[in-house]
Amino acid sequence: MEIEQLSTKEVIKLYSASIKELKRRKIIRTNNVIGDMGEYLAIAHYNNTPGLPNLAPAPIGTENIDAISRKGDRYSIKSTSGNVTGVFYGLEPKGSDMPDIQKFEYVLICKFDEDYDLELILEIGWNAFLRNKHWHSRMQAWNLILTKKLQQECKVVYKRNAGEQ
Repeated sequence: MEIEQLSTKEVIKLYSASIKELKRRKIIRTNNVIGDMGEYLAIAHYNNTPGLPNLAPAPIGTENIDAISRKGDRYSIKSTSGNVTGVFYGLEPKGSDMPDIQKFEYVLICKFDEDYDLELILEIGWNAFLRNKHWHSRMQAWNLILTKKLQQECKVVYKRNAGEQ
């Protein structure tokens, strides 16, 4: 099938069918496709990689976390196809003198390429997250920017090989 030959209506139907099939396969749980794909792939990678903790998805709607390890460590999982993650709510605003209450032990950052193939999974602990968080003024919340400095503080838990697709 050549997608370029399809009408706009047919492309929309194809998108809808893809979403329904991804949900049926339990790859995504909501309509946040890239976020859910990142969660699914990160959890699967952890559960299938010796030496990494086994993770279970947090219930939909759980604040601040997306997965929990058997030891009880909490994971926030953010997915991006660019260099900026989604935002982290529930933390003290920029300029606050109040210390942040710890919301999770780790952040997993899933980086996708322009074809939505997983390139990278990074793990960063709470303290490194606090050192690297960036204020998103429009959203009034914090996010992470995938700078070299941030990546140096992260553990690389998955990196796609150059020839792998």
